[in-house]
Amino acid sequence: MEQPTIIKEPSKRPEEEPEAKVWYAIRVTFNREMKVKDDLDLRGIESFIPMKYVMSIRRGRRVKKLVPTIHNLIFFHIEPSVMKEYKASTRLPIRYIMNPATKKPVVVPEREMKNFIAVAGTYEEQLVYITPKPGQFTRGDRVRILGGPFEGAEGVLQRVKGDSRVVVSIKGLVAVATTSIHPSLLEKLPKER
Repeated sequence: MEQPTIIKEPSKRPEEEPEAKVWYAIRVTFNREMKVKDDLDLRGIESFIPMKYVMSIRRGRRVKKLVPTIHNLIFFHIEPSVMKEYKASTRLPIRYIMNPATKKPVVVPEREMKNFIAVAGTYEEQLVYITPKPGQFTRGDRVRILGGPFEGAEGVLQRVKGDSRVVVSIKGLVAVATTSIHPSLLEKLPKER
């Protein structure tokens, strides 16, 4: 009598979790950040460029134009594997901003990026962008803004250009200071460890 053939079910691998998106800080050469952003938009990849309005004269008329605040800088919100594919496939001049300590690309924490976009994404004319210096943001109270156009953003209270402002930073890369904010619109937060 023949033994029945036992067919084993293929072993099921636990479903792989989808790769999480991260925020990369990317250098773009030759002021082509808007070309890179257009390419990313066509591909459905989220990105952010800090922008501001500037007045210029065009054909004898004053024109208000939205331009990048920090040239050659763009943030990508993308999965690491997709980022590698994009970097390998594009002809646009992009490169990672590297962390000198780890020798790896700078990845901006989600919370820092959210706070940065909350302030820098308003196109407020009185924003002040600050190039960070070592230890510049270690002093001051951590605060949350409770009202106005920057409501919900968290940062460090600093004196900038003679006014008390909330500074929102992406450590070691860039920072932006809000306009002067009345103390009644601030909530003190515990210091981060």
